[in-house]
Amino acid sequence: MTPTQQVSVSFEFFPPKTAEMEAQLWSAIARLAPLKPAFVSVTYGAGGSTRDRTHATVKRIIEDTDLKPAAHLTCVGATREEIDDVAQEYWSAGVRHIVALRGDPQQASARYIAHDAGYQSTPEMIAGIRKVAPFEISVSAYPEKHPDSPSLAFDAELLKKKIDAGAGRAITQFVFDAEKLARFRDAMRNLGISIPIVPGLMPTTNFAGVKRMAERCGATVPSSLARKYEGLDDNLEARKRVAAAILLEQVMSLRKLGFEQFHFYTLNQADLAYDVCTKLGLEPPKVSAA
Repeated sequence: MTPTQQVSVSFEFFPPKTAEMEAQLWSAIARLAPLKPAFVSVTYGAGGSTRDRTHATVKRIIEDTDLKPAAHLTCVGATREEIDDVAQEYWSAGVRHIVALRGDPQQASARYIAHDAGYQSTPEMIAGIRKVAPFEISVSAYPEKHPDSPSLAFDAELLKKKIDAGAGRAITQFVFDAEKLARFRDAMRNLGISIPIVPGLMPTTNFAGVKRMAERCGATVPSSLARKYEGLDDNLEARKRVAAAILLEQVMSLRKLGFEQFHFYTLNQADLAYDVCTKLGLEPPKVSAA
């Protein structure tokens, strides 16, 4: 098997709020689908706030494409029965893969508190939805520590519990330091965690937005990265070029460090992910002339 053949990619989308955003989403899906990703995931808003839109997006992916959708599901702000019902709805619609997350409170500044009648943790939710149906389960991982976590050791123990409950893949929070991602993967291996650790890759075209996201999730934005965007606030085309170069450099560095699976947080835009994937050797099927 060649190095190119070993590469596997997945793409993340979010459910659209408007007709214009819906057109953008389906344009991105149409562009990326020919690359034959392992799966595409659809996010689930804080407190389940996008439940209906997430379900509608996943359902359309199943009906209108050959892609394998993974639906996000969180345990914040919902009872066990409500979560189990959503899982059953997904299974009935043809979904076989869940990205199981604790989730964030609807108020960004609020402290997370488990619902009295809900699942008290992600491992507990995973065990619950696996009783609903034999879903494939992906979960999150935090190479730089979850902002609510007391330590990296606590995060590692929680990841072990997620795996024991049925998780088969961990997708990382975005991290811009490839060496840090590799050290995290190796540390997890040393703890006996053998499931795939898949780097989550964030495009940086909207650098101001990425900085805000990084502050909320505890991700480090290197000063070297910030310098590349100095003076480009009003120059979208230049930011696109910089973002493309950064993303490609990161993926190539991760390849050298032994990573073979990559998860792109597309923000419902296809160009950067598509370009990087083609440079990895993933090409859409050639259409032969009649």
